[in-house]
Amino acid sequence: QVQLIESGGGLVQAGGSLRLSCAASGRAIKRDSMVWFRQAPGKEREFVASISWSSASTYYADLVKGRCSISRDNRLNMVYLKLDSLRPEDTAVYYCVGSTLKDGGNITRFEYWGQGTQVTVTS
Repeated sequence: QVQLIESGGGLVQAGGSLRLSCAASGRAIKRDSMVWFRQAPGKEREFVASISWSSASTYYADLVKGRCSISRDNRLNMVYLKLDSLRPEDTAVYYCVGSTLKDGGNITRFEYWGQGTQVTVTS
């Protein structure tokens, strides 16, 4: 069983940037696709970004395209999410998630989850 711990969230003014980190332990995640989701109070969980096992493919939700970058370092067993030009509507708990599907797209199963890190963007 993989354990994921997210960090890097915090309180940021609109227009600012954050880099979220996800540290994995228990086993290597180098063969897995990794995904970021977020959930705001009173809203359903939504997809943010995903990355294939080799980093050859990345995918982004329309709302964050152009101001979001997902990356990974398999040697360090780490995944990252860079968020730029933050908006109040980006306020949410951000979750790091893993899947044994490798290409990062059309992921239909999510096999391990972190507990989330809070991002709050002020106007």
